[in-house]
Amino acid sequence: MVNIDWHLRAKDARFLVRNFINGRYRNNSGDHSINKISPRDGSLLYEFQASGPEDIEYAINSARQAYHDKCWRALPLQKRASVLLKLADLVEDHRETLSLYESLDSGKPIMQAWEEVFQASEILRDAVHSASNVFSPHMADGSYCAYQIRKPLGVVGAIISWNYPLVIAAMKIGPALMMGNSLVLKPSELTPLSALYLGELAVEAGVPPGVFNVVNGPGSTAGKALAYHTDVDLLSFTGSSFTGKKIQIAAGQSNMKRLLLECGGKAPYLVFDDCPNNLDAMATDIVAMAFNNHGANCLANTRLLIQAGIKDTLLPKIVEQASRLIPQDPLDPKTIFGALINETHMNKVLAYIHGGGSEGARLILGGNRTHVDIGPAGNEGFYIEPTIFDKVNPQQKIASEEIFGPVLSVLTFDDEHQAIKLANQSRYGLAAYVATENLGRVTRLIQEINAGLFMISGTSMPSEQYIEIGKEGRRDSGFGPEGGMLGLSSYSVSTAVHQWT
Repeated sequence: MVNIDWHLRAKDARFLVRNFINGRYRNNSGDHSINKISPRDGSLLYEFQASGPEDIEYAINSARQAYHDKCWRALPLQKRASVLLKLADLVEDHRETLSLYESLDSGKPIMQAWEEVFQASEILRDAVHSASNVFSPHMADGSYCAYQIRKPLGVVGAIISWNYPLVIAAMKIGPALMMGNSLVLKPSELTPLSALYLGELAVEAGVPPGVFNVVNGPGSTAGKALAYHTDVDLLSFTGSSFTGKKIQIAAGQSNMKRLLLECGGKAPYLVFDDCPNNLDAMATDIVAMAFNNHGANCLANTRLLIQAGIKDTLLPKIVEQASRLIPQDPLDPKTIFGALINETHMNKVLAYIHGGGSEGARLILGGNRTHVDIGPAGNEGFYIEPTIFDKVNPQQKIASEEIFGPVLSVLTFDDEHQAIKLANQSRYGLAAYVATENLGRVTRLIQEINAGLFMISGTSMPSEQYIEIGKEGRRDSGFGPEGGMLGLSSYSVSTAVHQWT
């Protein structure tokens, strides 16, 4: 790993973006091309033709035919498991290529991409290891038994976002295939490289042609076609709340397909004054979570709620640690803070930053676009400094709307009641973070705060240990479990059986 020359690898890389359907690459037939601009230097990275309606139709028909042929769903559970475990191994074997694709496509630091490849392989393995528990029947004693069997749904459509292309793809592929479905995956048109490579690796691992297909194009055409198609039985979506609501309409107007929607977030991080001896650890955790992936993370704690008594002690620690996050070349292994996805998104984040100041919040760190000297003359990547606002009003846009960028809003509360009110003053409900040593308070907060995922600390620095048990959003964060056994079972349908012997 330390001997890899990532700049040379990037210089030698060649990209050919086509659809992957029925086990092979196929030229896209759309009537317009998409230019992919490099986040790191603003140059043209590659261009490709978008999918046309016939491409989507062909992919869905291939998936449906593979489902009818039973070439995958009729395999014993352990056989499907062995194929997915081989796919997980192949993902790790091709770690260099996938890491390079992720970094070049999204602008994230190469070392972060390197770790995310391993994370994706583990997600595939988790789906395998959880499947036997999902399929276990429930039985009663005596001459009567009642149990449920789980069957695949059929054709699953999956639409994924650009912030974690490989990881989110794995979160769809693992459960969809493990439960016996066929899959049509549409990555973001901004980050298609790793998903296409997964299609290749899936066939190499033993997934039959037609079971796993990848189509390319914007959400307004390719994504819309999947959402409205009457031969898609489940649509699993990760992306914006705005698009998630459109998908709900499409499902209702087509075949009432099942939906799994993981949408936006505006997570609060509540810090109470009963853990004054752990503020350094709290500052480290707050900065790590708020600015991870340049803030392009639906779980990011973009609202920091600090109890008034410790604010003057804690906030300077946070500012000092965040100031160390200096945007740099994503392909430099020492980089920990890279580029935003494109110019449009960068300008959107800058507009929020400018609006925060005009609405009365106090800028205490960052707030500017920065230049990283990488590209040819005249080209420039898309970099923004980590930004922190203090004295934020909960009605301001920077506190109420998802920015999806490196912007942290600081609010102050006096007591637990006010903290709960501020935490719930959001149309989102995906995640919440709490720092306190009061276990009774933890119980109350879990009951009162609208969030599908809680992270609780206060006595020590949170460790890297994390067991995936799944999560489910509230409100504009969507619905349907993602991850764990509940998430796995969502890619199947149950049949209740009552039997007297």
